Amino acid sequence: MSEIEIAATDGSGSFGAYVATPKTTPAGVVVMIQEIFGVNATMRQLSDWVAEMGFIAVSPDLFWRQEKGVQLDPDAGQAQWDRAFKLMQGMDQDKAIEDIKATIVHARTMPGSNGKVATMGFCLGGRLAYMAAARTDADANISYYGVGIEGLLGEAGSIKAPLILHIAEKDKFVPPEAQAKILDGLKGHKQVSAYVYPGVDHAFARMGGHAWDARAATIANGRSAELLARVLG
Repeated sequence: MSEIEIAATDGSGSFGAYVATPKTTPAGVVVMIQEIFGVNATMRQLSDWVAEMGFIAVSPDLFWRQEKGVQLDPDAGQAQWDRAFKLMQGMDQDKAIEDIKATIVHARTMPGSNGKVATMGFCLGGRLAYMAAARTDADANISYYGVGIEGLLGEAGSIKAPLILHIAEKDKFVPPEAQAKILDGLKGHKQVSAYVYPGVDHAFARMGGHAWDARAATIANGRSAELLARVLG
């Protein structure tokens, strides 16, 4: 496990990224897109899990334009949530996609890479993974409980590579009417597979978190692993 620096394409500086490497390379790369809590212990644990599956995981710091190295704990009280929401609201998501693009470019030629790259995002990162599907050349994209996707359906026509959406039925941030819009708006899209997990809340796949659901997470993670193995090799 290591930290690297990636240059921003707009010349404004560079941002850090956590890297987890599998036992065997060359391998495909998964760009791990953070929740609103930064590249924290959860994102590092998820990156390590991806590496254990045989892929290189790269998790870029997407809050760096506001504050570098943010690592918040969602189970440590309201103050952490308040700070996380402030950072999310202060994020320029178009710039975040530029930084994800820069990470993808870096990932295709980084040591150990086989040149194939996917994205996998959670919460805010789930929204950004959908945006990455529409705006980048990633070979596959995976969104866990992405927020606000119903407002991005106009970009669906630009999605050219496989995209999985994992949706929590009881997600307080993605209410039933939003879920219905997403499912209806993407119905019949050849590259998009959307799955709704009954009875679970937002962040059901965050191991150890308040909403963790082992059954739903195992099913969702299996679908993610299957896509990654098929596309990245």
